[in-house]
Amino acid sequence: MIQPWSNGYVADVAYIEGFYVQQSPMRLALACHIGGVAVDLPEPDDQACYLELGCGMGIGALLTAAANPGWQVIAVDYNPAHIAVGASLARTARLENIRFVEADLTQFAESAEARSMPAADFVSMHGLWSWVGGDVRAGIVRLLAAKTRPGAIVHVSYNALPAWQGAIGMQRIIYEAGIRAPGRSDLQAQAGLALARDIKAAGGKYLVESPLASDLIDTTGTMATEYLSHEFMSAHWKPAFHADVAAAMAEAKLDWVASANPLENFNELMLTEEQRALLDRYKDPIVRELIKDTCQPRQLRHDVFVRGARRLRDDERDAAIARLTLMPTIGESELQTKLQVPAGTADMSGPLKTMMVAAMRGPATIADLLALEPGRSSPTELIGVLVGSNQCQVAMRPDGLQPDSADRLNRVLASRVESIAEARPYSGLASSRLGGGLSAPPLLQFIAGRMLCGEREDRAEAWIERLASDILPEKHDKVREVVNTAIEQRVPVLRQLRIVPE
Repeated sequence: MIQPWSNGYVADVAYIEGFYVQQSPMRLALACHIGGVAVDLPEPDDQACYLELGCGMGIGALLTAAANPGWQVIAVDYNPAHIAVGASLARTARLENIRFVEADLTQFAESAEARSMPAADFVSMHGLWSWVGGDVRAGIVRLLAAKTRPGAIVHVSYNALPAWQGAIGMQRIIYEAGIRAPGRSDLQAQAGLALARDIKAAGGKYLVESPLASDLIDTTGTMATEYLSHEFMSAHWKPAFHADVAAAMAEAKLDWVASANPLENFNELMLTEEQRALLDRYKDPIVRELIKDTCQPRQLRHDVFVRGARRLRDDERDAAIARLTLMPTIGESELQTKLQVPAGTADMSGPLKTMMVAAMRGPATIADLLALEPGRSSPTELIGVLVGSNQCQVAMRPDGLQPDSADRLNRVLASRVESIAEARPYSGLASSRLGGGLSAPPLLQFIAGRMLCGEREDRAEAWIERLASDILPEKHDKVREVVNTAIEQRVPVLRQLRIVPE
């Protein structure tokens, strides 16, 4: 049921909260490094500004603010319910460097509030561009033109074409049937999906023959209804070609640089040899990206743009990446050296495996890791594999102390976890060393919260009892196994990141 003021957007059902690592400042900086563009990262005492548009409940913005107490973080959303949740969390954690703003981006660029904002060093828009109307997209571009400093990094995610072309009809079926059904948007989405499933079962050509549409219809039953309503019930949903998004960003003097998903920047992992030969016919990045998007199933793009890109030579790029420090985000026993990528299975070479194993032991620069196997890899390959496979993150402050603001927010987020059976999505924990968030399931948030309150791993049985209070007794051994595995594999990671005490 569309709210009278919502102008076609889903506003009667709050979006799922979550943390998306592609929005992290250091992930955006890494995309620039891989794309061969110079990055001036803020110094610890610099007054940097991070702006998130379409922030939802603001988990990513909160993590960024807590990890960087000297920065200003501004989080903007159209839905007052989202802003209320984010602002409440900020108050509870006593974060004074974040401001939540309820605003219509159609006109926000010209508002007194926008004029009072500092120019942004980082801007992120996740799940916004494809779900708003043309007037909102135009307002976003005007805001970016007015409120990004030279050298600023801008991230935008969107449903990409041509990957979505096979499911455009499916979305329209869900939307048109849904808006004619009674009830809230989540119930309307379910009604629309029911029709889509019936059409597919009846042999509907475009829902049977399109792999994307067919797979989506089959998998939506396990997805959160809040996600489905926002994904499919917006009156303005419109997937986009990369070329059109790049043209829009160019109006704000923003140059496309790379993908925030590191592996997507390595054509050897994304394309077959024959496809790479076609790609090599062109130097123009827009045409090259169109070829890549036509060859691989990239449904959601995470593009990174820079205002005034300063291009680096390959040796300058490699030197900049070699200086970066990696922090492991998984336990040593969890390391994967065989990756599934669009071009097939990528089995890492022996020398690369040696470097990956070393990276799991703790903070190490790319240069230090490469020195273990001289001449057997490159800075871009090594960092792309380790960060792109979500086994490491780039550190902003490798030796930094955890500020009180991060501890306070992590305790607040952890306090909301009552049971291991809760259907909470992945969220995050604030880390000053990472300069943002660490992806964390609710269980890891709970463990971090207990340890921040002074408890140790020897309290695991009490933790298990609390987390399993609403679970059948015969399943408690499974809960015990899951909790003990998390303690064994992930608590050392939390300690290394200074998220929990030694």
